[in-house]
Amino acid sequence: MIVKNEERTLARCLDTVTDLVDEIIILDTGSSDRTMDIAAMYTDQVYTYVWNEDFAAARNESFARATQEYILWLDADDVLLPGERAKLTMLKEQLPSGGKTAGVIMGYTLAEGPEGSPLVADRRLRLVRRDAGCRWHGRLHEQLRFPQGEVITADIAVTHRREAGNHSARNVRILRKWIAEEGIAQGRLLFYYAGECYDRQRYAAAARGYAKLLEQPSGYREDRLIACARLAECYERLGEPGRKLGALLQSFQYDLPHADFCCAIAACFHERQEIVTAIYWYMQAVDVSSRDPGLRPVPAACRTWLPHARLSLCYAQLGNWEQALLHNTKARKYLPDDPGLIGNREKLEAVIRKQRKEREG
Repeated sequence: MIVKNEERTLARCLDTVTDLVDEIIILDTGSSDRTMDIAAMYTDQVYTYVWNEDFAAARNESFARATQEYILWLDADDVLLPGERAKLTMLKEQLPSGGKTAGVIMGYTLAEGPEGSPLVADRRLRLVRRDAGCRWHGRLHEQLRFPQGEVITADIAVTHRREAGNHSARNVRILRKWIAEEGIAQGRLLFYYAGECYDRQRYAAAARGYAKLLEQPSGYREDRLIACARLAECYERLGEPGRKLGALLQSFQYDLPHADFCCAIAACFHERQEIVTAIYWYMQAVDVSSRDPGLRPVPAACRTWLPHARLSLCYAQLGNWEQALLHNTKARKYLPDDPGLIGNREKLEAVIRKQRKEREG
């Protein structure tokens, strides 16, 4: 782990893994609170590191201190929930010493819903064999490069519970230094710069950055998908609905349809009161939800209840009450206690009963 001023979260994180791992290595990059004291309660391997505006360099230094066969990395605001702890224990037993597995991909819950259910989830290369030579790259939003050798996917999820904090000034400082050294903002560097503008609600600047990124002849596919989604939101904020729809449709140049893009496209037509077209796109969201490609986090709502809830509204607007009730029922399978869905069901059932009586009378 690399940490700085994490006194509010560090113990919470370490309590969930301290009995599962064989060593804990903490690299402190300049804390001014009780972070190092808290770390010392869990391990004697607490090191200071002179921060040089480079996250990958710090991560690599922390990896260099490791002595065990496999390295698991975490952030201070991550936790392992009880069920995931049991799965990690089982994984340790299944990875024999000297085995051929070089890395393990695990789930990453970025936002939680009721009772800890994942709202937004992603995947990370979370566990790597030390001798596989894995290195971190990127001064900001660093990434761990995949090792040579077998990489498996485990049904284990780390949960990210972000504490309130604003790192925008630090991130902009790192990016400016990085851009100055590169001489130009392009590729992933441009992606990060646009992201910082987006996070600071500078939507016009973010839109220019994402649009420029999408004009480049090559790049990471997942970055382009995220750029399309955020470009669409920027245009929404800037009051340009036509360009918003164009950004959403542009995502199909880079990958198969994703459920959240289909829902967003459907919403554009729904707002225009083009109900039949909106129904088509909500149905596409339902169709792709079971096989979403998984290149980027897709909100769970778009893969579960949301398209059905919107389809119910669309069919009600067309006067197709039976179909409206059908999709209301499908949405309630995911949200059985939602008062809005329950209220709509009661209204739909009342309309259907009235029509049946009229037909029978």
